[in-house]
Amino acid sequence: MGDHHSFQSLANSIQAVASPFRAYLCDLQQQYQGVREGKVADYIPELAKADPEWFGVSVVTVDGRVYEVGDCHQPFTIQSISKAFVYGLALEAHGREVVLAKVGVEPTGEAFNAIILDEVTNRPYNPMVNAGAIATTDLIPGSTATDRLNHLLDFFRRFTGRQIYIDTSVATSERITGSRNRAIAHLMHNFGMISDRIDETLELYFQQCSILVTAHDLAVMGATLANAGINPVTREQAIDPRYVQDILSVMHSCGMYDYSGEWMYRVGIPAKSGVGGGITAVAPRRLGIGTFSPRLDPKGNSVRGIKVCEALTQELGLHPFNMVPATQDVGSVNF
Repeated sequence: MGDHHSFQSLANSIQAVASPFRAYLCDLQQQYQGVREGKVADYIPELAKADPEWFGVSVVTVDGRVYEVGDCHQPFTIQSISKAFVYGLALEAHGREVVLAKVGVEPTGEAFNAIILDEVTNRPYNPMVNAGAIATTDLIPGSTATDRLNHLLDFFRRFTGRQIYIDTSVATSERITGSRNRAIAHLMHNFGMISDRIDETLELYFQQCSILVTAHDLAVMGATLANAGINPVTREQAIDPRYVQDILSVMHSCGMYDYSGEWMYRVGIPAKSGVGGGITAVAPRRLGIGTFSPRLDPKGNSVRGIKVCEALTQELGLHPFNMVPATQDVGSVNF
């Protein structure tokens, strides 16, 4: 399966090229393919159907070069990775001050689904935990549920460069098992953090988490943020560049659940993970990384994905505090 998708990834990505760097990615994937730590998410029944051996790695540069190996075109649901981008959608629709009044930007150290709000402001702590993400989703504009959904899908289309679809089976599974998120939403409504459209916003949130993406998509999305909001493949402006800083700042401090501090220490670049097995990571002005492997650690992060991102940032010298010359030169012809 891996070889088939590896071939597909080259066939489908016009700009994907053979190079020493792609050979390095092949070696990296083979190095971690045998990792058996972690398990597929099963608290949402549909997610439990994922093949634990799926594994893809994609890197897209800000000038549109694509390097990828493995199951890079295997669709899976975006889950919590959507939170970072919907935060950007809310910022673009309402501006910083309106969004900040509803959602903070402080790390919590709590689990992503904790039922907890700031005791002083009553805001959810940040847009990367479920409470903050639901409050952010509530800010998606539109006069009807359909309008809001279309706005959401078009926003993700600009980031991925292709038509976006929702896995309705996963969305239904999310809805059926969503009691905790309903409790969070009603608590926030009590404090005026979300509107009266509670059920509509929750349905939109379940759909948002069920958007189908690939590792290739995640790399393009990351590269779009790295490129000041311009999709490096389609050249479309996906988001107002003034809000890219906001998205990356919160991804940097809060994007990897309650592993965010160690991620910042070991990897160092803004990233967001999801329980579908994906990670998108951003090296500003340089590249985006997309990984997919459904084996998760207890914090909800892809085990193989973390290992790959740590190795890549070390190899390319991407950690912002790195003082050691990179093994691979991002700007060189060998890349």
